[in-house]
Amino acid sequence: MKKMTTKQLKDMWIDFYTSKNHVQIAPASLVPENDNSVLFTTAGMHPLVPYLLGKPHPKGKRLCDYQKCVRTNDIESVGDESHLTFFEMLGSWSLGDYFKEQAIEYSFEFLTSPKYLGLPLDRLAFTVFAGDESAPRDEVAYQKWVSLGVDPSHVFFLPKEHNWWAAGETGPCGPDTEMFYITDKEPCGPNCSPACDCGRYLEIWNDVFMGYTKHTADGKVEELEKKNIDTGMGLERTVCVLNGYDSVYDVDSFQIAIQKLEELSGKSYHDSEDVTKAMRVIADHMRSSTMMIGDEVPTTPSNIGRGYVLRRLIRRSINYARSLNIDAMKLLDVVEIYIDFFKDYYPSLVDNHDLIISELQKEIKKFSNTITQGYKEFQKAIKNLDGKVLSGEVAFRLYETFGFPIELTIEMAEKEGLSVDMVTFKQCEKEHKEKSRDQSGKVFKGGLSGVGEMETKYHTATHLLLAGLRTILSDTIYQRGSNNTPERLRFDFNFDRKVTREELDQIENYVNKIIEEDVPVVCQVMPKEEARKSGAIGIFNDKYGDEVKVYTIGKYSKEFCGGPHVEHTGVLGHFKIVKEESSSAGVRRIKAILEPSK
Repeated sequence: MKKMTTKQLKDMWIDFYTSKNHVQIAPASLVPENDNSVLFTTAGMHPLVPYLLGKPHPKGKRLCDYQKCVRTNDIESVGDESHLTFFEMLGSWSLGDYFKEQAIEYSFEFLTSPKYLGLPLDRLAFTVFAGDESAPRDEVAYQKWVSLGVDPSHVFFLPKEHNWWAAGETGPCGPDTEMFYITDKEPCGPNCSPACDCGRYLEIWNDVFMGYTKHTADGKVEELEKKNIDTGMGLERTVCVLNGYDSVYDVDSFQIAIQKLEELSGKSYHDSEDVTKAMRVIADHMRSSTMMIGDEVPTTPSNIGRGYVLRRLIRRSINYARSLNIDAMKLLDVVEIYIDFFKDYYPSLVDNHDLIISELQKEIKKFSNTITQGYKEFQKAIKNLDGKVLSGEVAFRLYETFGFPIELTIEMAEKEGLSVDMVTFKQCEKEHKEKSRDQSGKVFKGGLSGVGEMETKYHTATHLLLAGLRTILSDTIYQRGSNNTPERLRFDFNFDRKVTREELDQIENYVNKIIEEDVPVVCQVMPKEEARKSGAIGIFNDKYGDEVKVYTIGKYSKEFCGGPHVEHTGVLGHFKIVKEESSSAGVRRIKAILEPSK
């Protein structure tokens, strides 16, 4: 395979598609235009949606680009082998011009030709749509891959959850074909496929065949007269694969920053797991911060929306710099490296150079002035802690007085084997908002929105997940921590080994069975001792008063809890476990999502 830098791959992509009569278009802003559904541009196709919906593009029917993107659903996962906040996507489009077979031919040529990536065919795998009631099995894509020389055993038919793309509840949609590099990892079993998460198959490219449209949310589709192609390749991940790296942080666009961090800290990137993670987090977050502030539509630190995300990234960077004994102001050296590295592709970084530096200086100074005292407050609180839960009052004081985002407090607590009483935190935040409203006539805008519909659903789903864990694995399992966002739930529990895929499937099925039964969620208020005697479980007993709320979900779950709950399980949708991993010694972590009912 060819060894390649990110710049070389970016240039090669544009050269390839322009040679196929595609017109290069300029990358769009990180701030989506006329779209309030997301904070940032999250995918290469995002700016193209109006044209995929039928609006003529001024540059024609064949387009290509590289696009800056930001995703922040799993900020706390940054620092592992693959998670990033800012990343770049390589894209190409056919708007009512060529369709499925031509798109696959282009993909095959770029992947395998010695002139381009030159990947060995036996190290590539492909997935195509298996078909269902909405659209037929994609025999055209399957036959096209095989006709180009792909071994039929390397082409996998997968269902809609893996090989279907839609713009939303309504609008253009269709099957896709995904391309994977086969690593040296052994198959996880006889049915190992790109649908597994065992690491044997790494996705590097996706061709979406937008040949259908949905007019309503009932799932029914009809064929489009003008069919579109949307392709996307992850830049960092592909360079990682091409060079045989174990982590995306080994690619050149991160190593330039990591080398500077080694110089600033006097430590080696590989000194320890903690040092490696700290350098990765700083490299990622400083890159993202540079891009956000230096965008055509600059984002600056604040307590709401995009500004809050940016502030969180900067403050996490400062926190990790502190762990490496790096003066936070020295992080600006990393920023200068990134501006120079990306300036030829994103000229707004040069135009906004002074803004980037000044905004970061202000935020670093603002946080650094209070961080020492805040850390003392945190350490004092955990030193005097009776139990395993940091009080919501302390968490809110860290947020309000010292500027610690609640996510940072949760992260610091988890490092100490603790959780945070979020019920009390939210109550403190609510009371503070009400006081602010009384004082100023305006609602105080904090960094967190209150408990919304999805958080309520995910909170209820954690009860069902715990019930499933105790039923399938062991009745000695209890909650060891929980963190829910509008996008997913994260649940920690005591268990001394990895949970197998078969066991995870059983737990999923158990939870979905309860959801399908549409069981009522019943709340009772009773004395704590009576709750214990009734069989209600709860590991964080010391945070409750003499009377507690007990939530009963049929015969499946009975817990005392202060969080929000739905009234019956049928509204939760379809429960899906997306990841199981170690959290700490003797503690496992599950991340799961709720999808629309199948």
